[in-house]
Amino acid sequence: MYRSLSRAHIRSVADAFTRSKAHEKGRKDVAERMESSWTFLNSEGQSFFRLKGESIIRSVQAQVVDALRCGERERASNLLSNVSTGSDSLRSDDFLYILDYCARSPDPLFVMETWRIMEEKEVAISRRCYFRIIRALCKGGYVEEAFNWLNFLGGKHQTYPILPMYNSLLNGCAQMQSMMHASRCLDLMEERMMGKSEVTYYELLKLAVYQGNLSAVHEIWKEWAKYYSPSIISLRKFIWSFAKLNDLVSAFDTLQQMVALVFKGTASIKQSAEGKFHFSRLDIPVPLNNALEIRRCNIEESGDYLACSLSRDCSARIEEPDGRNDYINVSGIKTEALFGVDKNLNRAVEADKDSSCLQLFPGANQGSNPGFGIENSEPCTDGFIMLKGDTEIKPLMKVLRWSFNDVIHACAQSKNAELAEQVFIQMNNLGLKPSRHTYHSYIKVVVSERGITDGMKVLKEMTKRTLKPYNATLATLSMGCSKNLELDLAEALVDQIVGSAYLQPFNALLAGCDVMDQPERAVWVLAKMKQLKLQPDIRTYELLFSLFGNVNAPYEKGNMLSKVDAAKRIKAIELDMMKNEVQHSLLSMQNLLKALGAEGMIRELIQYLHVAENQFCLTNTYARTAIYNTVLHSLVEANESLMAIEVFKNMKYCGLPPDAVTYNIMIDCCSIIRCFKSASALVSMMLRAGFYPRTCTYTALIKILLVDGDFDEALNLLDQASLERIPPDVLSFNTFLQEARSKGRIDIIEHIVERMHQEKIQPDPSTCSYVFSAYVARGFLSTATEALQVLSMRMISEDENTLQEKRAYFEDDFILAEGLDAESRILELFKDDENLAAALLNIRWCALVGFPVSWLPNESVWAKRLSSYRLRRAC
Repeated sequence: MYRSLSRAHIRSVADAFTRSKAHEKGRKDVAERMESSWTFLNSEGQSFFRLKGESIIRSVQAQVVDALRCGERERASNLLSNVSTGSDSLRSDDFLYILDYCARSPDPLFVMETWRIMEEKEVAISRRCYFRIIRALCKGGYVEEAFNWLNFLGGKHQTYPILPMYNSLLNGCAQMQSMMHASRCLDLMEERMMGKSEVTYYELLKLAVYQGNLSAVHEIWKEWAKYYSPSIISLRKFIWSFAKLNDLVSAFDTLQQMVALVFKGTASIKQSAEGKFHFSRLDIPVPLNNALEIRRCNIEESGDYLACSLSRDCSARIEEPDGRNDYINVSGIKTEALFGVDKNLNRAVEADKDSSCLQLFPGANQGSNPGFGIENSEPCTDGFIMLKGDTEIKPLMKVLRWSFNDVIHACAQSKNAELAEQVFIQMNNLGLKPSRHTYHSYIKVVVSERGITDGMKVLKEMTKRTLKPYNATLATLSMGCSKNLELDLAEALVDQIVGSAYLQPFNALLAGCDVMDQPERAVWVLAKMKQLKLQPDIRTYELLFSLFGNVNAPYEKGNMLSKVDAAKRIKAIELDMMKNEVQHSLLSMQNLLKALGAEGMIRELIQYLHVAENQFCLTNTYARTAIYNTVLHSLVEANESLMAIEVFKNMKYCGLPPDAVTYNIMIDCCSIIRCFKSASALVSMMLRAGFYPRTCTYTALIKILLVDGDFDEALNLLDQASLERIPPDVLSFNTFLQEARSKGRIDIIEHIVERMHQEKIQPDPSTCSYVFSAYVARGFLSTATEALQVLSMRMISEDENTLQEKRAYFEDDFILAEGLDAESRILELFKDDENLAAALLNIRWCALVGFPVSWLPNESVWAKRLSSYRLRRAC
């Protein structure tokens, strides 16, 4: 979308062009007018002023520009009127300095005000002035008005637009991302046979990148290469384009051409007073050729406003300097094909053998190493120094470093750590010192693909080079640490982020606190967020409900005090949400309902269910079904079976279709009311709805039968699940063991334990507890200890060879170790593997009571007896 000028509409431009000039003011002699100034315009539209002397008009122009720089527009307007009264014969050069400032600022409104005064004073406006007016409009976002100017100027021979004017308009189209105006500009250029310059190609590259049109970038590359030899600036722009569109193959290949060009010793660039780099050669425009033109595809056909293509006889291949034709494939190319040295680069190095033996790729084939090529590679800068002087090489190295950064950044976007490492190694070997931006992109891809450990190694090397990481770099590392649950390190990295609003690492740290159940650490995180004045988002509140919604520890029932405290916390979180104008999401509402269910706050649970219905009534059915499933699960866990049935009926009445989770929850609810018939009816409804029973479904059905003491039917149901290829899990078997222990059925317990062993289902701490307590209740203490040791060994591994390999380590450091810290070391294992820690504690206890430790559990008397019992029953 373009904007309309508020102070000088384009219609006044049309009126001005329809008026004929009465006469043109005569010019005085140069020697008599010391205020004259000359402006030279290069191919890129850059201006260079040379003054013959200080004049009154020149001084007034400077005062106008100074006023504009200070923001005093009214004073600038008054001074501008003085320009017209300062001399009897005004020329366009008398306003050129003001127009040039407005073009560079840009200030399109004041440039139109200046033009209006020039029109009032009947100043003959030169092409140079028109160029600055158009440039100011383009840079200021008034591309429609700029296009109309170009269209009007084309009708006058004296002010016929030149190619830099069209280039400025294309630049404005790229800035405003207006493909419609770009297409109109290209049509106008084609109509007036303007041809194209290098700047034209650069502006077309920007438009193609904005459009995401990779094929257009390749076509521009092929057409440009037919008329221009590679330069540092041009290769830099193409590398940027390829990298932006994630074409790593082309970006890497073009980067190698840039390196080869630098080492040939012929590359040179200059830096303007504004700090911009430019190539010193003349930009000779390419004349329009009917056989080679820029064509726009029909919008209805392709949906693209811009598509640069060659003529029909042009091939889609790229001519390499060695005569080899390779089609650039933009997908599915292995990165191993990129790591060879480019042939142009080899030729450049061969040409400079006498100067030095330049090793561009030392270590390029080294493969991965802990330091990613940083520690083991030596930078090579001698070749650069010998090719050019220090003043000439600095701009080259700066531009070269930018291109390397573009490729590494593209690798980070594409998560290609292998290519990023190779580019980083080459960059270091060429003597290009990586910047903080380089390290940021490199650390980002390393953390995402290789883990936080390797990312911290790169950060260590960065600090050795006295480079302070960006806040974004620290945020990336902190989020990686939080994902790996290394919360101490994540907290330390977050603490280094100062003066910048990065909410993501704080949310990641809160998520880690939620997983590790550390609400006290989450309080510190919230305090840090408040200190940095970070406004929470919906993800923050989702985690807060999960962390602080319920007060009691897991597996503890709520009491009156905990319910009051939980209600206060929930109210405080919701008030903060209202303060920050954040509405509930599906996950935040689910976490809130789970917290209420965990505390047993049934009345509040039903109230919030109605709130959720009103909020999500217009959303998809998935959100509403998920809300109902959360409420039903909380009611079943609280043994509120009758209320769960009422909620389920209301769900069906509202026309909300239950899913597989809903049916499984209600089948589990039937175990509370001990009604196998209702459970069977739910299974029938489930099958008609297109959902098939799963392991949890059979577990719930088995639980109902076991509550009634029907072990035989429950075993038959277990066999039916196996026939239907629904694998049982440890929870299914523990359901049998729990009921068998309560009813004293040792035979069922031994049968289930042996079946678990045959089906390679590893026990868990609950399995050991049920079996051990069942034997103890019957007075079989020795058998209970033997069974506990056998099951604990199987918790570590079902493979006896694996147990033998770990025997020495576990016995010396944990089981038979002396000292008070032995059990503390076992407790440390609970952070990573609860089953392993519980197994080691059980075996250590068996050893302390005098039972010999055997690392061959299948050779124990108890295990052999269970195995022989199974064989006899099978016969």
